[in-house]
Amino acid sequence: MKIIANNKKVSHDYFILDSFECGIVLTGTEIKSIRLGKVSISDSYCRIKNYELYILNMNVTKYAFGNLFNHEETRERKLLMEKREIIKLSLKLKQEGMTLIPTKVYLKEALCKIEVALCKGKKQYDKRETAKADDQKRHVQKVMKEYNKK
Repeated sequence: MKIIANNKKVSHDYFILDSFECGIVLTGTEIKSIRLGKVSISDSYCRIKNYELYILNMNVTKYAFGNLFNHEETRERKLLMEKREIIKLSLKLKQEGMTLIPTKVYLKEALCKIEVALCKGKKQYDKRETAKADDQKRHVQKVMKEYNKK
């Protein structure tokens, strides 16, 4: 499994409740561009329409050698997931503050997969508490490392 893109802002801005693996419908130039690592999911999100899952604002840079048959960079792309999972997700998304955010784009064998997380937005004080806990963990690890050197 080769990770192509990672959305680092998700863990900072959201509580991740559950994550799912999805396939994605791509054109030929899109998959070639993704294999070169020219993809960004930092501002993207997912939406359910007619019991089908779509990713929006995923930026796949145009393929350099795909002149006439090149793709749009930020088009709406369909994600492949079982219908019963999509129905369960749509029920969970109706709760207030819930959203679907892509966290990773990776290649599994020869196929491009996207990890989508069911998230709930953090408040400002939650972000501060998370930052404080991370600082304390780093401090404890530093002290343990110093102690183990002696």
